[in-house]
Amino acid sequence: MTAGPLAMNRVKPAILLTIAFGAALVTAAEPPADRPADSPRPPAKNPAVLGRIPDDQIPKTDAEWKKRLTPEQFEITRKKGTERAFTGKYTDTQTPGTYRCICCGEPLFTSQEKFHSGCGWPSFFAPIDKARDKTVAEHADHSLAGIPGFGVRTEVTCRRCGAHLGHVFDDGPPPTGLRYCINSASITLDPTP
Repeated sequence: MTAGPLAMNRVKPAILLTIAFGAALVTAAEPPADRPADSPRPPAKNPAVLGRIPDDQIPKTDAEWKKRLTPEQFEITRKKGTERAFTGKYTDTQTPGTYRCICCGEPLFTSQEKFHSGCGWPSFFAPIDKARDKTVAEHADHSLAGIPGFGVRTEVTCRRCGAHLGHVFDDGPPPTGLRYCINSASITLDPTP
């Protein structure tokens, strides 16, 4: 699904501002050259890549998170970082499936709600439960409020483990008019068999 021209025009100023402040963003890791971005991952120390983990196995401290996550995943999900625009592995992915939280494995979005917004990050017009502020929690983000053109944004996090996912904007396509702008490093894709 693609956004219409009206939604695309509203996204462009955000792209320019984001690129202008790119020095403050975290650089995204590239998948190995010998492995396509959508191929299954090798066994990992993070059990969330295999599915939803039990509540009692969700780490509680930064030290525990650092043992499970890559440095990039830790910076983005636990420290509210942002990957550089147009570098995330899921930005242009069209593989059918479910996107889960990289930290706890909670299902968050599906490919049916994914669209190409041109903003540089994977975009979805609704979370998996089709409801605002449920599975994907919303919080006021004042971190860039002092920079002209940004103001207060709406941060989105995994309701279950608190992982920073990205932000939601009101310039998306129908039926919701929303654009959940999500860091690829915050999610993992389970392709539909």
